[in-house]
Amino acid sequence: MNTMSERITQLMKTYNISQKQLAKNAGVTEAAISRYLSGEREPKAEILANIATALHTTSDYLLTGKEQSSFDEIYTLVARGLSDMTEEEKLEIMRLVVNATKR
Repeated sequence: MNTMSERITQLMKTYNISQKQLAKNAGVTEAAISRYLSGEREPKAEILANIATALHTTSDYLLTGKEQSSFDEIYTLVARGLSDMTEEEKLEIMRLVVNATKR
């Protein structure tokens, strides 16, 4: 995947998020999401951050394809989306952290 639109599309498929859902979560219209996905336009920084949050990733990943690796980046991502997580998702995050510390 080379482009932001391809990364967004792939993450939408991964998380089964429709254009309509993404638009609602990002605070834009479906037409705007369609333009971002076609590569016709690029979202402003605030909208990009909202899209990243909705897709459980970072703006940096959407822009560059760079995978997250540092604790600070991961902490920021989790903290940003914590209020939207279900109890099961929060428990999964805790399980992953505990397992990572056992390595």
